[in-house]
Amino acid sequence: MNVSIEKKKAEAISRMKALGIFEQTIEQFDKLGKISISEPPAGAFFWIDGEDLKRVREFEQQFNTLVYAVIRTYTKAGTLDSYLFVSDYPEEWQDERRLLKEGEVTAYVYNRDLPFCSDMGYIGIALTVAAILIRTW
Repeated sequence: MNVSIEKKKAEAISRMKALGIFEQTIEQFDKLGKISISEPPAGAFFWIDGEDLKRVREFEQQFNTLVYAVIRTYTKAGTLDSYLFVSDYPEEWQDERRLLKEGEVTAYVYNRDLPFCSDMGYIGIALTVAAILIRTW
């Protein structure tokens, strides 16, 4: 299936709003195509660039997705970048929206230290009082 980028973008913006992401961050994604990364401990979103952006674009191309946010987490298993994305399967979007409201999301998790340990799956997420996304599990 090939869902248009416009439909995926509209779905991504809807999810970003549901998550409570700062309006300017959503606008930068919408108007400029900027993907933001939430990285502790700074407590803010930053635009991804360089090798990080290259990896995201390769993921999008390989799986025909649209990444709308990245959450960086520091763990004993390595530094993890969780890609929040809209898939090419609109029949799954309603369930994904429901899970999102419960603090769960399908993500591709790239392990920066051990790339061979990267994988797709469900993760827990939350928005902090500082309005940044964090991974909860």
